[in-house]
Amino acid sequence: MTTAAAEPSVVPPALSRRRTNLVFATVVIGLMLAALDQLIISTALPTIVAELGGAGHMAWVITAYLLTETVATVLVGKFGDLFGRKVIFQVSAVIFAVGSILAGAAGSMLMLIGGRAIQGVGGGGLMVTAMALIADVIPLRQRGRYQGALGAIFGITTVVGPTLGGVFTDHATWRWCFYINIPIALVMIVMAARTIPVIRAAVRPVIDYLGITLVALGSSGLVLGLEWAGSTYPWGSPMIIGLLACSVVLLTCFVFAERRAQEPMLPMDLFRGNVFTICSVLSFIVGFALLGALTYLPTYLQYVDGITATQSGIRTLPLVVGLLGTALLAGEVISRTGKYRIFPILGTGLTAIGLLLMSGMGASTGPWLETLYMFVLGLGIGLTMQVLTIAVQNTVPYHQLGAATSGVTFFRTLGSAFGTAVFGSLYTSRLGPNLDEAHLREPGVPEAVVQSPQGLHQLPDARAAPFIDAYADTVNDVFLWVIPVALTGFVVAWFLKEVPLRDSVRSAAADMGEGFAAPDTPDTDQQLARAVASVMRKAQGPVSRHLLAECGSPLSPDEAWAVGQIHWRARLRDEASLSAIADAHRMPVEVLEPLFDRITAAGYAERDGDLVHLTAAGQAEIDRLTIAWRHWLDERLEDWDVRDPADRARLDRALDHLAAELLEEAEAQYVRTPV
Repeated sequence: MTTAAAEPSVVPPALSRRRTNLVFATVVIGLMLAALDQLIISTALPTIVAELGGAGHMAWVITAYLLTETVATVLVGKFGDLFGRKVIFQVSAVIFAVGSILAGAAGSMLMLIGGRAIQGVGGGGLMVTAMALIADVIPLRQRGRYQGALGAIFGITTVVGPTLGGVFTDHATWRWCFYINIPIALVMIVMAARTIPVIRAAVRPVIDYLGITLVALGSSGLVLGLEWAGSTYPWGSPMIIGLLACSVVLLTCFVFAERRAQEPMLPMDLFRGNVFTICSVLSFIVGFALLGALTYLPTYLQYVDGITATQSGIRTLPLVVGLLGTALLAGEVISRTGKYRIFPILGTGLTAIGLLLMSGMGASTGPWLETLYMFVLGLGIGLTMQVLTIAVQNTVPYHQLGAATSGVTFFRTLGSAFGTAVFGSLYTSRLGPNLDEAHLREPGVPEAVVQSPQGLHQLPDARAAPFIDAYADTVNDVFLWVIPVALTGFVVAWFLKEVPLRDSVRSAAADMGEGFAAPDTPDTDQQLARAVASVMRKAQGPVSRHLLAECGSPLSPDEAWAVGQIHWRARLRDEASLSAIADAHRMPVEVLEPLFDRITAAGYAERDGDLVHLTAAGQAEIDRLTIAWRHWLDERLEDWDVRDPADRARLDRALDHLAAELLEEAEAQYVRTPV
């Protein structure tokens, strides 16, 4: 996941605020589509099973999406560097729409699973490219606000998906969970074509095809084996043993391949660090518990409580409220205190308690108790998930910052796939015997009625009771068997080291988006830019005004802006013109002329008709301001512990680049870009 620093070969003109907002809206639509479809179908699963059959394959409707999404998030970032992120964003939208068409038109469970797998490829591409596009088009000083909002949108959209899926299922058909994506994706593709500029990295990326293939096949084999074991095939059958053995071999080969890869997708030496190893395990467990619970809670609520798909989505919101509340609280406390170790300990403990409480639910459990139990589970997951990314970013070497960040996210997504598979395997293996026992107590009830929540609750209470208890016992057993996973996380969390947080990491801790860990760019320099953006977001007042005073520059903020514009445009295009600067900021030339006449009269620039260029005095001010910005960055990042000389040199190059970028974005008090 490591990449070389890449300069863009094609730099777009400065975007107006209106176009910037349109780009952001386009990116948000893509991210929302991908995040929603992770779980939008969970509330519709009982209805789908009643219509298509194949209850044993129910978990694969979720797992297929998560697995292909996991692989796509690794590949797409590299393809974006290779072919341009705008193209990859649009191609991902097309793939997502094709998968939605197939899933919506599915006449069998296998066709639905195939459509979901295609959707996952497109969804992974949309998520990773969305995050990268923000870095491409949003100025650094504004980027922290946009990226924080994008991460929060990702998290909220993921967890409210089940409610929206329930609305479609009850008031239209479950197929509209997929059909609704098609017009939205088409609108998004058109918007992307009109608003997103073309940017392509100048450095050709190295793609670890072997590593990606091995981890994809190995993970898929493990998930498939866990899904089939005890339901489709006995645990000791040659099929299950063969699948699990082959998967272990493939993953072992993956480890050896990563040690030899030029740019590995997951550098193995990351696991030498305590914090990365512990956070990866905890990230896996968080994904395991969250997606597994959100997949099967609606099933429980519909079969046992007899509520509609929409109501089951609404009834899971206490879990979401608990999760969001503690994620925000933990982030704020970490931001203020710099202490984080206690949160995963408390979080995994509460997660285990929540699962234990939910394993005791039944037909006689009132809705208020169910709400409390789900709320406790949400509290635990929220306390844990907020810590993981920021703890890792705080401890790894600079050159591995991007790899470590995307690595933790990778384990979270992988945990989601495994959690859904294990939940599904337990559910399927327990449901059959429990329903058989119910049929012995109440013979003659048609299978189609038993598989439908609505049909089941239309039976007389006495006849329905054994089947309701069968579903309740099945889901309870699932939650009970997952408690050891949470307890494992509780034990592991005690081994997490408390390392003092860098200021840049503390600044980002309060952003809710960091906790949700949406798939992100593995580029180290872009991760540094995100940290700087978070620092700037917390800075009080216009930074450039203070820098001008501190470095002794005679320029006013508006004059510094004008000098910076000439320097930037001359560097990009070998010459700068007043009309080009005015066009870029959507202003009449006449508005800018007095300012540029002033810096010309002061000796910082010379004009030749429309063309302007800096004098030696103007270039001296550019050099002075660049040094001032670099000094400002050094002060905010002075607690970076970079001992390796090569790593220090790379960090210095990245900071020099950021200083130049910040100079180009100098705040202008005189010039206002119209909306």
